[in-house]
Amino acid sequence: MNPLQDLLKSLYIMASLVEARDPYTGGHLWRVSQYSRLLAEDAGLSSQDIARITLGGFLHDLGKIGVPDAILNKPDRLTDDEYAIIKTHPEVGERLLSGHPLADLARAAVLSHHETPDGRGYPRRLAGGDIPTDARIVGIADAFDAMTSTRPYRHGMPIAKALAIIDENLGSQFDRDLGQRFLRLGQGGALDHVAGHSDTGIPVQECPMCGPTIVVRRDQKTGTLVYCRHCGGESRVLREDGAIRLAPTGGRGSAEALQPEADTGLIDGLVAESARVLGLHRMASYSR
Repeated sequence: MNPLQDLLKSLYIMASLVEARDPYTGGHLWRVSQYSRLLAEDAGLSSQDIARITLGGFLHDLGKIGVPDAILNKPDRLTDDEYAIIKTHPEVGERLLSGHPLADLARAAVLSHHETPDGRGYPRRLAGGDIPTDARIVGIADAFDAMTSTRPYRHGMPIAKALAIIDENLGSQFDRDLGQRFLRLGQGGALDHVAGHSDTGIPVQECPMCGPTIVVRRDQKTGTLVYCRHCGGESRVLREDGAIRLAPTGGRGSAEALQPEADTGLIDGLVAESARVLGLHRMASYSR
C-alpha cells in the first residue's frame, strides 16, 4: 500500500472497530457510505467530492466510541440525560479526527450529520445552506438506514415507509433538493441492493439465538464459525445456491473469538477506490 492508502485504511479500521461495539448496527457504516455515494452521484458532484462523501459516510459515527455500552444498546427509550450523551458523538468524533492527516476529508460529515435545515439539529444548530453538503447527504443516508435497520427497541421498517417519513420532513429535518433526489432513487429501486446488506451481495444475518446482527464477511466460506457479540452464541456459515444462512452449533465463543475484528477484505476494496480518486485529485492539484 502507498502512504495515502495506509492513512485511509487507518480511518476505515478505526470506524469499523467503533461499530463492532454495537451488536445491532452491523453493516451500518457500509450502508450509509453506499447510500451517500449513490446520492452524491445523482446530485452530479465531482468524482473527488463523491469519494470524500463516501468516506465521510463510513466515518460519521466515529464519536460513538465515547458513548457507554449501556446507552448505546439500551432496549428502551433513552432518558433526557442519556440522549444528551448520545448527542456528544459528533464533537467527540471530530476530536478523534483532529490529529489525523486526512481529517479534513471527513470532518464535515462527522461533525454535522445531525444538523437539520430548520436549525434544530446538533451540535451547532446550523440551518439551511450553512450545513455542509457532505453532512446533508450523510444525514439523509444515516436516518434512512436507522429507520430500515433493526434496533434493540424495534424492528426495521419497510423501505417505502422510511421514504414516506423522509418525504414528510423535507425542508425541516432533511435538505429538500437532496431529499427529493433520495426519494427518487428509493422509489426507483436503486437502494434495494444496499438495504439489509453489510457488503455487496451479502445480506445481514440475525443471530439464531437472540436476534442481533451478525456480519458475514466475503471471505467466510461454508463451515466458517461466527459469533454473536451480544449472547456469545456460535453459528456456522452456510452458503447454498448463492444464499447465506447461519446454523447454530450450540457452542459459545471464547474471549478471543468475541474480540472486535475489522473486515479487512471490505476495507481494502473501499480504500483502493478512495485512494484512486483522491490520489489522482491530489496529484492534479500539485501540478497546477
